[in-house]
Amino acid sequence: MTVKSKSIKIDTSKNFEIIDITSKINGLIEIDEGIVSVFSKHSTSAIVVNENESGLLADLEFMLDNLVSDKFSYNHDRIDNNARSHLKSFLLSSGETLPVKNGKLDLGTWQSVFFIELDGPRRSRTVTLTMVGE
Repeated sequence: MTVKSKSIKIDTSKNFEIIDITSKINGLIEIDEGIVSVFSKHSTSAIVVNENESGLLADLEFMLDNLVSDKFSYNHDRIDNNARSHLKSFLLSSGETLPVKNGKLDLGTWQSVFFIELDGPRRSRTVTLTMVGE
């Protein structure tokens, strides 16, 4: 069994941004069969797997904005005024564990891996990949 680690650096340009990182991950995979853990090292971002369809991605932003409304005052805003970003990240996930087959992610037909920025723009966001397999 082999364990390998790599990282992806991501610069974001918007407060809320969905970035497809599937091809970046596939380009860094160094195992033929196994799993890869994809983890964002930031508490105001997320990693999700879903369909890369523009209407669906817009719907995700709409849903999150309505679930975590800016019409409320949040306690965390006393520290750095980004409570909404942290609360949205609670609803998503900081990482995913995905299968690898033939040296690539073994995703469903419509699935992609996304980095979601919730508190941008930011420079040098880090996503770590940990690969376990053969």
